[in-house]
Amino acid sequence: MESLFLGLTAALVWGLHDFSVRRVSATADAAALYLLVLGFGVLWILPFALASPGWAELTAGLVGFTAFAGLIYAFGVYALYRAFAIGPVRLVAPIGGAYPLLSVGLAMVQGQEITALVWLAAAAVLVGVALVARGEGADGPPASRAAIGWAVLAAFGFFASLGMLHSAAEVAADAPVAMIARIAGFAGILALVLVQRVPVRPALPIWPVLGVMAALDLGGMFAVTAAGSFARPEFASVTSSCFGLVTVLLAWRFLAEPVRPVQWAGIATVFAGVAVLSSQG
Repeated sequence: MESLFLGLTAALVWGLHDFSVRRVSATADAAALYLLVLGFGVLWILPFALASPGWAELTAGLVGFTAFAGLIYAFGVYALYRAFAIGPVRLVAPIGGAYPLLSVGLAMVQGQEITALVWLAAAAVLVGVALVARGEGADGPPASRAAIGWAVLAAFGFFASLGMLHSAAEVAADAPVAMIARIAGFAGILALVLVQRVPVRPALPIWPVLGVMAALDLGGMFAVTAAGSFARPEFASVTSSCFGLVTVLLAWRFLAEPVRPVQWAGIATVFAGVAVLSSQG
């Protein structure tokens, strides 16, 4: 029961985070927004990391591994910010949240046996995404295609980085790992801002919102991590992987983003498939 509750908590706070991204996406460039979110994330995690006894397990190799994972995660989230800036939530959220599907592809490459249930769930995700995308119709195909591309990049970033960060957290304490990852991500996005000369000033007036978004992102990650201390921690992974559904519902209710019946069917199919894939991972 505890793991289920923690997973639902993670889904809620991550969904709120992504909903907030959609709301502020027109304020400034995605890189500027996420740079401040990462900066606040470092500030939030700093006191917990400094108080953690887990620094002794951090070898130079593990620090480098964690930093690299943090860079991948940061650019995955940056891609999600870009996707939300140009595409509707109903299209972006199911694709960005379908990263467990990539685990099936990796298992195939590695020659692992894939059960019929996993094949069925993978097919459900693909069919659901196709239904959501097809439902866009004439609402702006170029923008939709760009949003899909960024959402796919986000899914790859989440898939590659989350497994790496979980592996690092199994060796060292969660807080130091999270802080190193966010410092590395901040450095990566800062380099992007400097190279592309992205103006940061437009994002400064909404710094309180960005600070809350940073807390939501961290809260979701710690909720899933904390589930490892309770029975059936896989329940947390399954329920938290449906955070995109929360984002879709919030956008539909509070941003009045229309969702066609066929897209509701596709969204439900995607997240049902994702839940099954997460439980098999």
